[in-house]
Amino acid sequence: MANVSTEFITIARTKLLKEYLPRIERCVNELSEGDVWWRAYETNNSIGNLILHLSGNVRQWIISGVGGATDNRKRAQEFAEREHIPKADLLALLRSTLEEVDHVLAEFDPAKLTEVRHIQKYDVTCLEAIFHVVEHFSGHTGQIIYITKLRKGVDLKFYDL
Repeated sequence: MANVSTEFITIARTKLLKEYLPRIERCVNELSEGDVWWRAYETNNSIGNLILHLSGNVRQWIISGVGGATDNRKRAQEFAEREHIPKADLLALLRSTLEEVDHVLAEFDPAKLTEVRHIQKYDVTCLEAIFHVVEHFSGHTGQIIYITKLRKGVDLKFYDL
């Protein structure tokens, strides 16, 4: 069973840092500063808000929840932000957060995957927390890709088979 546990953590690390992050970086680099903060309606999230949200989510669930660091998340601010934080700063934040997540997961003992942690208002196993983050990150990466395609009208060719 240890091999499956180790493989799960390896796949999570790969998805976050080597698959989703490069796609988000590619999207943001295709866009203008204004496009990163564009929203179709006031109730929609911009790519900038989504990046702040992803950074907050992975910090809360993995760095704090799984890794034990202090949780200082201010979730509502991730969505309320309307200042146009430069896209380079957003990408630097996301990259440094994911590098910290990667360090936590690299040091994580796979035998602790079934240990329960209290994250937000939920009692979840470490396995559930990691799975949640990968699933959540994937969904918002898809939104970022979709917004980029809307704004640029291009095929980003992530899946040239």
